[in-house]
Amino acid sequence: MKNEPKSNSGIPLVIIAVVLLAAIAGIYYFYNSSKGSTNSNRARTNSNQAKPNTAALNAPPGAQPPNMLGSPTATVTVEEFADFQCPSCAATHPALKEIQQIYGSRIKFIFRNFPLQMHDKAYDAAVATEAAAMQGSDKFWAMHNLLYNNQKSWSTDTNFKQTLAGYAQQIGLDVNKFQTDAAGLAAKSRVDADRERGRGMNVTSTPTVFVNGQSVPYPEMNVQGLRQFIDAELARAPAQTGQAAPATSGPAAQNPASSSASPATSAATANSNTVKK
Repeated sequence: MKNEPKSNSGIPLVIIAVVLLAAIAGIYYFYNSSKGSTNSNRARTNSNQAKPNTAALNAPPGAQPPNMLGSPTATVTVEEFADFQCPSCAATHPALKEIQQIYGSRIKFIFRNFPLQMHDKAYDAAVATEAAAMQGSDKFWAMHNLLYNNQKSWSTDTNFKQTLAGYAQQIGLDVNKFQTDAAGLAAKSRVDADRERGRGMNVTSTPTVFVNGQSVPYPEMNVQGLRQFIDAELARAPAQTGQAAPATSGPAAQNPASSSASPATSAATANSNTVKK
């Protein structure tokens, strides 16, 4: 009787079992590694959200009191650094006005003058808004709107100073006082103080917008993008009581004469910043 050949079928089964166990172990390892990485990323994200902007905390205060709309006690501050001769600033101006109307007293909107050296009329335009404010805080915003709405006209005007005087008259200012204030130290000191704050917050271009100290990317400087930033901050803030309906006007009181701004610095030492296009 012929002997049956010995079967080696047990060896492949052992190999298969070892391979299966190794595969299961590998899947388990990568699953836990991926889960740990996700949790780590989530923790970093939460940490970044909670982390204050140290540049904003340590920066100079800027012109005091600031040019502000909304409520001084609002938990969300929207702070814009802008140049009146900057085309991108004029382009975002309507969106920021709409944001002010939508949120009213639920936010504190602050405008900071940040004229760039590359724009030959920007510093004088900024000073003009501060000189206008010396006849009432509402006059600041009136001049502010005129400058942005007519940017293409006055930015190429050879009689720029005369045009500013015309704007002053248009919004009901005492033109002689306006011109005297525009030539004085107080208005220039406020512009310089705002610019120093911007530098302290690492502002390098205009417009730059911060929501509670966090910089908003330029592509998000539209109504939808800004609302996402603001709504996120409102959701994190404690409930505010006694909120008024969103306001379309009514800027906070301002007294430039009482400003604690630093002494004026030369416009020639203004930054080498570049404008967003």
